[in-house]
Amino acid sequence: MNNTKYVFVTGGVTSSLGKGIVGASLAKLLQERGYSVTIQKLDPYINIDPGTLNPYEHGECYVTDDGAETDLDLGHYERFLNIPTSQANNVTTGRIYQSVINKERKGEFLGKTVQVIPHITDEIKHRIQLLGNTGKFDIVITEIGGTVGDIESLPYVEAVRQLQWEMGEDNAIVIHLTLVPYLAAAGELKTKPTQHSVKMLMQSGVSPNVLVCRSEHEINDDIKRKLALFCNVKKENVIQSLDAETIYDVPNLMFNEGLDKVVLDKLNLSSDKQPELKQWNEFVHKHKNPKHTVEIGLVGKYVELHDSYKSITEAFIHAGAANETKVKVRWIHSESLETKDVEKQLAGLNGILVAPGFGDRGIEGKIKAVQFARENNIPFLGICLGMQMAVIEFSRNVLGLKDAISTEMDENAANPVINLMAEQKDVTEKGGTMRLGAWDCELDKNSKVYNAYQNTNISERHRHRYEFNNDYKAQLETAGLRATGVNPKTGLVEIVEIDTHPWFVGVQYHPEYKSTVLNPHPLFVDFVKASLKNSKS
Repeated sequence: MNNTKYVFVTGGVTSSLGKGIVGASLAKLLQERGYSVTIQKLDPYINIDPGTLNPYEHGECYVTDDGAETDLDLGHYERFLNIPTSQANNVTTGRIYQSVINKERKGEFLGKTVQVIPHITDEIKHRIQLLGNTGKFDIVITEIGGTVGDIESLPYVEAVRQLQWEMGEDNAIVIHLTLVPYLAAAGELKTKPTQHSVKMLMQSGVSPNVLVCRSEHEINDDIKRKLALFCNVKKENVIQSLDAETIYDVPNLMFNEGLDKVVLDKLNLSSDKQPELKQWNEFVHKHKNPKHTVEIGLVGKYVELHDSYKSITEAFIHAGAANETKVKVRWIHSESLETKDVEKQLAGLNGILVAPGFGDRGIEGKIKAVQFARENNIPFLGICLGMQMAVIEFSRNVLGLKDAISTEMDENAANPVINLMAEQKDVTEKGGTMRLGAWDCELDKNSKVYNAYQNTNISERHRHRYEFNNDYKAQLETAGLRATGVNPKTGLVEIVEIDTHPWFVGVQYHPEYKSTVLNPHPLFVDFVKASLKNSKS
């Protein structure tokens, strides 16, 4: 018999309250208490996955080991829990409907009229329970995207209602995250938005078991009592969530409020093990009390929305703490480097990271940033497109191939030092068709990357269509750009380095996806260390 328990996290009043962080913090506390926990995200949009979404619309697209293109919240789940997620951890409305329509086309519904209830809700319930049915997890936390009252969220809320009824309240509970705003003119916190939000949830047949209230000000006992009375929950199940200095404070704040204890009581579970958060708090202490500071330039196309590079900035936080260093990120739009003074914009940086991206917009600016880092001996890390720009820059300015480019920018390039992967040539559809997920790479022992990883065999996550053109490998290596990491099966060059430079590394994969609080990514740790050394010199 499957004994997995389910916790659903819904949101009310406004979006962006931090359901993902509250869910991940709860999961961390339950993990510390000895339970096996995972988190999944249900996204109400009709895209099949975020892979085709503009980063300005939705922030970065996160990629799992098994090649799922997912919501950026899955990055938070992995960074907090230190365990990998998978295809099953992110479900969209598009995927739900696609699955149901495919079944209808095959005749699986035997001529029945296909409806939102029961067919769509049954598919949602099936997806929710996939992780629980593996037998790997004691508790599955499910975050429902959007805000209660959204038309898009209604089928998910109905599926939760049905699951609670089928499983019983001991096995499936609902945490409702809501906002208790402070009106400065009145000088008081207002509970009415939360009351309305809970009422709307209850009209859908779902009554929350726990209220987590986001607020800028302390929520006193009188307000908790009022919320409990009008929202039909016990007073001890009203949890305040004050604005935190950093997201990494939230597990401690939720522990102090007793969220994990309330959830265990509701699920009829016990634990003698208290959450110690020892390694976690060591990280938080180092993060908040750095001994050094470095400034690293992040050169990208989508810098106006910092969430477009969420995993990179979080990897800097992890690597910074490991080096007891605060990493200040200077956001640099690659297009601005094409028209303005490059030296002025990049002056004073201790390190330069050229970020991933797609298309030809702003690439000449990225190439100029690579050239500046190479010629001025500034530690450089190029990720995905950033690595490809490093190859193009070196080909142009060292090899003398002035027309070197990627076939992504010029299909008829005379010197395509980066070209479309062979298996991508017949691909016409955009969604989920790139080289995705974890791939192996063998490292040269005589390299900076080996010094960072201390291992000859690594596995890293990918998201790209174009690759290093091996036809140019020999001349590039002779000139000093060395391939120090290669896929053992395909011979695809994954890493390039310049030996004569203090720290110059380009990687085709995305190391940022695998950096967690307890396991900062070795490449980022080494890059920050090199930047720190550069700042002192």
